[in-house]
Amino acid sequence: MSADIRTDGIVAGRLDPAALEANFADLHPPLDAHEALVAADRCYFCHDAPCVTACPTGIDIPLFIRQIATGQPDAAARTILSQNILGGMCARVCPTETLCEEACVREAAEGKPVLIGQLQRHATDSLMAKGVHPFARAAETGKSIAVVGAGPAGLAAAHRLSMHGHAVTIYEAKPKGGGLNEYGIAAYKTVDGFAQAELEWLLKIGGISIQHGAALGGEITLETLAEDHDAVLLAMGLAGVNALGLKGADRDWVRNAVDFIAELRQTDDLSKLSVGRRVVVIGGGMTAVDAAVQSKLLGADEVTIVYRRDRDAMPASRYEQDLAASRGVRLVFNAQPIEIKGRKKDRRRIVFAYTERTGKGVRPTGERFTLHADQLLLAIGQTLEGAPDTLAIEGGKLRVEGAGRTSLPGVWAAGDCASGGDDLTVTAVAEGRDAAEDIHAALMG
Repeated sequence: MSADIRTDGIVAGRLDPAALEANFADLHPPLDAHEALVAADRCYFCHDAPCVTACPTGIDIPLFIRQIATGQPDAAARTILSQNILGGMCARVCPTETLCEEACVREAAEGKPVLIGQLQRHATDSLMAKGVHPFARAAETGKSIAVVGAGPAGLAAAHRLSMHGHAVTIYEAKPKGGGLNEYGIAAYKTVDGFAQAELEWLLKIGGISIQHGAALGGEITLETLAEDHDAVLLAMGLAGVNALGLKGADRDWVRNAVDFIAELRQTDDLSKLSVGRRVVVIGGGMTAVDAAVQSKLLGADEVTIVYRRDRDAMPASRYEQDLAASRGVRLVFNAQPIEIKGRKKDRRRIVFAYTERTGKGVRPTGERFTLHADQLLLAIGQTLEGAPDTLAIEGGKLRVEGAGRTSLPGVWAAGDCASGGDDLTVTAVAEGRDAAEDIHAALMG
């Protein structure tokens, strides 16, 4: 174990490089050719395929699995990518256990679904490894579209618009494209820089340029975009973070989980990342689980997730909850923070109140407990930032109708920043793709 760098309980180098490499290895190693054939052979190729209905992008799952089973992985990849151009990433991070695999007939009959996600990865990885891009642009239309945000929704829309022959400019606030795929997903789910590799592969379609350091409401405005382009798609995600609203939340041992994950994803040396011996994570979604598990993998002794509702209401799937527990993370339900105390290492603690569900929502019971911690990570949701006040808002997001049409003519929105839909990569891809088709139809009459 290397030496501690900080002296306040939050230190770097708790584990040696070999241990860190092992801890952050691929969560699901890829199937080899034989394993893929065996897995594909379990598919019933259902005529009414409930797995297809459960897939937000509507991939023809029985078809692509049959193509793998008959030795045509490249054809399988094209079947996947025609519906979901980010099929490689979705195969890694999509909650298949609550979508296609949960709907699988094998799951209902045997409690063991076909490995749809891993088969999808096998096919898409096989094609990408060849450097092949299976789609071509249509003839130039002379139309120009601005896409704000290079995350899943923006990239899916840009690719589909480019296929139709439009010129696309993506305006991205951060130094790298990829959005959540690059900055917000646990490192053990997408290893070896896959997000950037997939982005570079997607851009091989041509007709797409990315301008970095361009944030809506900062370097660019909706008015200028509308003047310079024939249509605008807003796909900037949710860049803000909800405030905890408690005294002490501004202390230096308290930080947002999204920042913690982004720092981890962008480092070249995991041994330089600081983590506490005792870490508490407040929240119940995927961000909370990813932050908690990675804290444990970095060498934290004790990691606890505290969620204010019960287990069944937790946004993170049961699979993700069990994954966290298998890594040594403790999960506490029906509790909410009411006070953050202490600045010095040995005095830091969070006071919680147990909660109960009532007809009017969650309320504290009056019973309390205290957790001592070196580090507190907040994963209590993200918010919309930079949205022009000329656009209608619904539920804290841009209000859309149909395939992403906002309250302003010529402006669409898709992904996490738009109302409706789940905050999932695969849902964002579907919304971006569908908005692109609607933009194409509107521009071409």
